[in-house]
Amino acid sequence: MSEFKKNLLFIVCLLGGIVTGALLANLCEGVPFLSWLSYYVSFGISADRPLVLDLGILQLTFGVNFGLYTAQIFTIALSILIYNHSRIR
Repeated sequence: MSEFKKNLLFIVCLLGGIVTGALLANLCEGVPFLSWLSYYVSFGISADRPLVLDLGILQLTFGVNFGLYTAQIFTIALSILIYNHSRIR
């Protein structure tokens, strides 16, 4: 299998883990003994207080924010394990 297909499969596995983790976190939000899976942390440069670079005639504004659920950590790790144990690699 070509390098491109291997990389594409890895990216698809990661995206699947991210989406599955977010879905799992939203489903577990109301369940008392699984509510810890929906714990959310956000980090980065927020839109409320962006990084501004003022060059006189040009003003650039930068902002990026990442968020991560606890469930996503587990599903991303699981998707990496599935990728490593697949015969397609």
